[in-house]
Amino acid sequence: MTAGTSSRTRLSPDERRAQLLDLGVRLLATRSLDELSIDLLAEEAGISRGLLYHYFGNKHAFHEAVVRRAADDLIAQTAPQADIDDPLEQLAVSMAAYVDYVESNHAGYLSLVKGAQGGNETLRAIYDEARGALTDRIFSPPDGDGAQAELIPDTPVVRLLVRSWAAMAEDLVLAWVAEPGDVTREELLHLLATSLPALVAATA
Repeated sequence: MTAGTSSRTRLSPDERRAQLLDLGVRLLATRSLDELSIDLLAEEAGISRGLLYHYFGNKHAFHEAVVRRAADDLIAQTAPQADIDDPLEQLAVSMAAYVDYVESNHAGYLSLVKGAQGGNETLRAIYDEARGALTDRIFSPPDGDGAQAELIPDTPVVRLLVRSWAAMAEDLVLAWVAEPGDVTREELLHLLATSLPALVAATA
């Protein structure tokens, strides 16, 4: 190797595509989906537009791939903690992680929500999959603790209630991140973590 020449690790196509998706997700955190263009990613990655089309096919496929990766990140970052036994604390920790995610990825997350609401079938499917993963885990804690089933029983009525609560929680968090006003983060988290058990108790 000559002086001034650095060695480069050659990435496989899958590794390179994953690297580009990671970059796309980071850019989406502060931009709407419409602002996330092939040109922008090519410039940030230091590669040609043609190479990006090689990996993703077209702009729509690129957007879909980035949003799916972002949704996977959301699911992973809000996953239940196996070392927490108390179901109410488990819910509080997950909601805190959810708020953290929305704060850090507000523009991109809002873009996904609006895209799903606006009739984009692909974004709607990704959104529904992510929402389903977040709500289903409420009924299936990592350690199978019976206390969770007692707090949030798995019945058709409660499942319907949880879906509605999730929509309310999302709206609350998005509104708070956009304009918190006099509501503290602690007050928001308390409302999110205690409202669901309170609503479920009202169905008994």
